[in-house]
Amino acid sequence: MSGSLFIVAAPSGAGKTSLVNALVNKQTEVRLSVSHTTRSAREGEVDGKDYFFVSQDEFAQMRDDCAFLESATVFDNSYGTSSDSVLSQLKQGRDVILEIDWQGAQQVRQNYPDSTSIFILPPSKSALEQRLRGRGQDNDEIIARRMQDAENEMSHYVEFDYLIVNDDFDIALDDLIAVISARRHSLNVQKQVQADLLIELLA
Repeated sequence: MSGSLFIVAAPSGAGKTSLVNALVNKQTEVRLSVSHTTRSAREGEVDGKDYFFVSQDEFAQMRDDCAFLESATVFDNSYGTSSDSVLSQLKQGRDVILEIDWQGAQQVRQNYPDSTSIFILPPSKSALEQRLRGRGQDNDEIIARRMQDAENEMSHYVEFDYLIVNDDFDIALDDLIAVISARRHSLNVQKQVQADLLIELLA
C-alpha cells in the first residue's frame, strides 16, 4: 500500500517546525520531507538533514527540470520539495510530511489531490510577535515584515482540511497526532491495510 502525504503550513513563528519535529520523534513511521532552499544555513542547521542548501542557479535548474512537487519564494529565498524523494517514500508505504507554506500547499494539492493539509495558527498576534522576537534572529524591520506577511498567510487557512491553534504546545501536538491517526483510519486507507481481513470477513 502507499503511504499518506501530509501538508503542514503556518505563518512564521506559529510553532510549525517545533510541532512537526516533536511529531516525527513520537511517530517513527512518519518521515519529514527535506526541502531544497537557496537561503543560507542558520547556526546549527545541517545540510541534508534540515534542508538541502543549494545555489540560485542549482535551484533554477531543478525547477526547469520539473524536479519539484512544489516550489515557492519566501522572504527573497526559494524553497522546493523534490518529487522523486516524496513519491519514492510514499510508494514504500511511508507517511510523509511536507512542512511548507500556503503557496506550496496549493501546488501540492494540484499535483497530489489525495494529500491531507493542516494549518497551524498562533493564539494571537501578540503571541506571534513575541515568538518571533524570542528567536533573537531578526531585527525590528524584518519582524515587522514577517508580521505583515503573516496576516496574508493566515487568510489562507480556509484552503486547508484541518486547523490547529498552537496555544499550549502539548495540546497542539496531541491535536496534530490525532489528525494523522484519523487519516490512517480513513476508509480509503484501511481498505488497503485490511484488504485480506475484509475479504475473509465478507467471504
